[in-house]
Amino acid sequence: MKIIKILSVIVPLGLSLGACSQAQNQTSSDSSSTNVFTDSKYTVTMDSSEWNKLTSEEERVIVYKGTEMIWKGEYTDNHEKGTYLCKRCNAPLFESESKFDSGSGWPAFDDFIGESVTEIPDKDGYRVEIVCTNCQGHLGHVFKGERFTSKNTRHCVNSISMQFVKE
Repeated sequence: MKIIKILSVIVPLGLSLGACSQAQNQTSSDSSSTNVFTDSKYTVTMDSSEWNKLTSEEERVIVYKGTEMIWKGEYTDNHEKGTYLCKRCNAPLFESESKFDSGSGWPAFDDFIGESVTEIPDKDGYRVEIVCTNCQGHLGHVFKGERFTSKNTRHCVNSISMQFVKE
């Protein structure tokens, strides 16, 4: 009787997990053929075989969800006007107008461009990861309710995940 009870829990769980992984695979294959950006100002690389070549440190952060050293990022103190693009696929992510100094040691933005950033709950249950919608490259984390800006949102981004295009 115990075996039947265990199987009645395990089998549906396995089926639901399989469905999640199938949906995940479908999403990532669909993202290579769908352009979610309407701005033709930048050439967004949709095909993963044509994404920008990453250094080993960029790959550690963008692909393997690492974090760059605090206060070491190239754009932490950047105050120039322009647009921040995804380092991997060139998708426009943030405008300089949305950047603010949070004192965290990483660039902070209170808004992103269109649907360019996707939020994913971290496995730790406390934080929310942000990734590029186009290539799923790791950008950093989003924090809400800190009251740094009127939008009450801080997208804490690794400089190494972006490239800056001056206006």
